[in-house]
Amino acid sequence: MGKAFAIEPKDVKPVATPFRKIVTKIPAPETIEILETLHRCEPISMTGQPPIVWDRAEGVQVYDRAGNMWLDWSSGVVVANAGHSAVEVQDAIRRQVDKGLLHNYCFPNAERAALVQYLVNIVPKTLNKVFLLTTGSEATECAMKLARTHGQRVGGREKIAIVSFGGAFHGRTLGAQMIGGLPALKQWIVNLDPDVHQVPFPDGFRVKNTSFDLFLRTLADAKVSADRVAGVILETFQGGSACFPPKEYMHALARWCETHRALLICDEIQAGFGRTGRLFGFQHYDIVPDLICCGKGISSSLPVSAVIGRADVMDLYGPAEMTSTHTGNPVCAVAALASIRKIVDEGLVENARRMGEILLVGLRDIARRYPRLIGAVRGRGLVAGVHVVKGGAEEPDGDLAFAVVEKAFQKGLLLFAPVGFGGATVKISPPLPITAEAIEDGLVALRESIEEAAAELCRI
Repeated sequence: MGKAFAIEPKDVKPVATPFRKIVTKIPAPETIEILETLHRCEPISMTGQPPIVWDRAEGVQVYDRAGNMWLDWSSGVVVANAGHSAVEVQDAIRRQVDKGLLHNYCFPNAERAALVQYLVNIVPKTLNKVFLLTTGSEATECAMKLARTHGQRVGGREKIAIVSFGGAFHGRTLGAQMIGGLPALKQWIVNLDPDVHQVPFPDGFRVKNTSFDLFLRTLADAKVSADRVAGVILETFQGGSACFPPKEYMHALARWCETHRALLICDEIQAGFGRTGRLFGFQHYDIVPDLICCGKGISSSLPVSAVIGRADVMDLYGPAEMTSTHTGNPVCAVAALASIRKIVDEGLVENARRMGEILLVGLRDIARRYPRLIGAVRGRGLVAGVHVVKGGAEEPDGDLAFAVVEKAFQKGLLLFAPVGFGGATVKISPPLPITAEAIEDGLVALRESIEEAAAELCRI
């Protein structure tokens, strides 16, 4: 079970920088009643993030009602790509609300039409149809459904196998967790689908062999015939580690999928819309997948997700056979369109690339200072993972990673709870408009947090 952050106010040192301000005990005493209400009325699973009672968020900062201000290195959970409360997004939402159309199921609306047309225009030409949904889990489950349906059409009833990767995260619903690569998250399922197979993810840290031969050998050892594989799904960077596969590996995987008529599905839910310094993560590899799953940063605000793919795959289901209650909700659609336009028109993709270089230089400098605490730093653009370990080896140190996040929270740097293997990866994903000055300020807070947490836990 994950850890809950304490909600008892604690005396901490005041903080005053241009990007961070702490003026009360943490959590702020004024917010304890709200936290206690949430603890009393919600499941314990909702207590897993630092106990900031968000009052408002703007740009790259989050505020509580007590006057504290955090530099946000979470983007919510990799959502606020265009920045928190972007004016363009707010204005689009207000106009739509004032217009008086808040929901219309799958009946046509102009807002949905504008969004899907824009999405088709910014992806490769072969990906020419869009199905809008609400959550990332819906998108990955839909992609799996399409892959199996396509597999049976081209290869018969036996072509239903799905290949995914160890360490992967594709959502929290049944199918999404079956194809996920974290065993602890699917213990509840018990009767796992025997036609879902996992191969090691070539991260170059815990999986040293990054050749495509490992993919082939793993399937051969599991006696999985290539002709039975309907689809291969992978994140273009792994959300739990910020690790990217080698370009050569991705080229080989794309060729293998094409040869065996298996759909290549890129999960872009965290990578999409500029996060990695390219508009989409798959663009780093010079490949074109058959389906891409989008979510999170698509709107920088409201719940929207999408599956984008080839028309022959997207049209496998007939009228009214593949729909969703909130498909293309008009308010969510205008928010998404405004967010994507801001990201594209204001050069936030390029900013993510440039600021990411500064971020990674700083993180690697911290790693060099503490080689026994940090086993690896991975990332690209404005996503990074600091892999916290025991004794300079590969064993994850979840306790230290948790303590680092808690210390950072007390210093005005907001990170979400550690993720990945052993709960020991400190994930960094600030909004894309962040400046070099804000990154440097955050690096100072992170370095102090690592030093203090390690000292308190007797790691140094």
